[in-house]
Amino acid sequence: MEQQAIVIALVGVLGIGAQWLAWRTGWPAIALMLAAGFLAGPVLHLIDPAAAFGDMLEPMVTVGVALVLFEGGLQLDFHEFRKFGEGVWRLVLIGAPIGWFLNSLACYYVAGLVWPIAILFGGILVVTGPTVVLPLLHQSRIQQRPAAILRWEAIVVDPVGALCALIAYEYFRLSAGGATMFEIVPPIIVGAILAGAIGYGAARVLSWAFLRGAVPEFLKAPVLLVAVIGVFVLSNLIEHEAGLVAVTVMGIALANMKFANLRSIHPFKQNISVLLVSGIFVVLSAALDLEALRQFEWRFVLFLAVLIFVTRPATVLFSLLFSRLPWNERLFLAWIAPRGIVMVAVSGLFALRLEGLGYADGTLLIGLSFGVVVATIVAHGFTIERVARWLGVIGETRPGLLIVGATPWTIGLAEQMHGLGTPVLLADSGWDRLRPARQAGLPTYHGEILNEATEQTLDLSPFQVLVAATDNEAYNALVCSEFAPQIGADSVYQLGEPEDDNRRSLSAKLRGRALFTSGLGAEEAHKRQAQGWVFRATRLSDQFRLDDAKEVLPEAANLLLLLHADGRMRFFTHASAPDPQPGDTVISFSPPRRKTAREAAAQKTARKPKAQQAGA
Repeated sequence: MEQQAIVIALVGVLGIGAQWLAWRTGWPAIALMLAAGFLAGPVLHLIDPAAAFGDMLEPMVTVGVALVLFEGGLQLDFHEFRKFGEGVWRLVLIGAPIGWFLNSLACYYVAGLVWPIAILFGGILVVTGPTVVLPLLHQSRIQQRPAAILRWEAIVVDPVGALCALIAYEYFRLSAGGATMFEIVPPIIVGAILAGAIGYGAARVLSWAFLRGAVPEFLKAPVLLVAVIGVFVLSNLIEHEAGLVAVTVMGIALANMKFANLRSIHPFKQNISVLLVSGIFVVLSAALDLEALRQFEWRFVLFLAVLIFVTRPATVLFSLLFSRLPWNERLFLAWIAPRGIVMVAVSGLFALRLEGLGYADGTLLIGLSFGVVVATIVAHGFTIERVARWLGVIGETRPGLLIVGATPWTIGLAEQMHGLGTPVLLADSGWDRLRPARQAGLPTYHGEILNEATEQTLDLSPFQVLVAATDNEAYNALVCSEFAPQIGADSVYQLGEPEDDNRRSLSAKLRGRALFTSGLGAEEAHKRQAQGWVFRATRLSDQFRLDDAKEVLPEAANLLLLLHADGRMRFFTHASAPDPQPGDTVISFSPPRRKTAREAAAQKTARKPKAQQAGA
């Protein structure tokens, strides 16, 4: 028991530590998690998952994979599919068979596997994997269409790849007894359809129960978690690996039933996904047997190269022939195909089953599958942004600013930030209020930012900072609380701060962070704007520091934010002040600068000739 607790603690520390290091460095989190698990397991022998968990290891991993697939399904919206669905259905319906065929050829002729193992592993290689693709897309800034296609493909094709492997396995198992393909495949397809129906039915029941208050708020997340596991296990009893289909369908169905109660569990499911992805990758890499790796021969390196540079590009390009996708996006999709947890888990499962059928090459699948995972993660994870930039499918790389509320103050701020190269979007539900912003050439969004339709029509991924500055303080707080889970509680701001001695004021827990160290309110900011206050940008250097900038600015000026050279924004608030560095730009909200005596005299002198000419 104590050993198991130590292993769980180490897995958690290594997994979350790798995620944090990836956030700090920008390296692919999956690669760091694999490295952490490999070092802690086969190299340093700090973790031995097989000894710690025994027979529970496989069901723990499979249930974790099911929960990750379900969480991925919750991110798939049919409105997005209607816009980008052509590429998705082509990659799934056309690409999966083509990929299976080409992968099988590569396994047989290049990797040297016998035909049964080659065909089965070729089916497993169809998968890409949300556990790898989603973190890569989260860390990279890819344009909306190719990112959506990769996300849909990763989630939908995972159960397809598992079913391909299952079909191959059942055929080789039963064909020895005289069974034909027509006797083997239809029951598997029927089982998968039945599993999908179970997943959809479970989603309908949960939707009905949540909408009618049959489940209290504090039990919704646990009920959902137990329901996913139950559906997965039940579907697997009907048909092996059909549970992956069931939980994927369940997640997609819930995501598109449009009931508000699901929004309250989004932070929970995201946290569960991060923990599961971190833990499973560390556990699987720590459980890797060095003896299996020693069977990795030189021809496997050639096989990995063929897989990355031949079979994936050929599969995608054949699938997308005569489609409306531009060629640069097709080439990008052809390059990105990292494999993840599902492929490793399914390979390990079938390796044991194939060994029981007498296929010695089955043991090679474990080491080979890890080789594929490592090779594809390194190749695609470290090059995704570079290739995207080269092909012209990179999104906005500088952090963006989303401003809610069109007022003279926010329009002035948007103009200043837009002029400094920061992506800005000004959102308001009033068309007339947005007119000055449109006339100034600023990007605008006309609509209610809190409307559910906004998530479907507006890509908010480029915006890492939100400022809510309407005239309604309560509405600003509502906007901040709504977007805090998505953007980050430290990156949502609003004008004004709660009055500690006023019991009627909004609680600080409900609000965004207060702009300005003085906690300047919306009413006062708009009043000062009407008096001629303006936003000013002051560039800092080694010779001209923040103290020098304060001396140049009017005494009443309020410092708003620091804009770093890479576009990151750090705001001055009552709770914290950023550390200015040379090269940063200080944005301040300042009163109109009074003219010096010399400037006034020069202006008066310049006007005299005109006055004399008029008198003549």
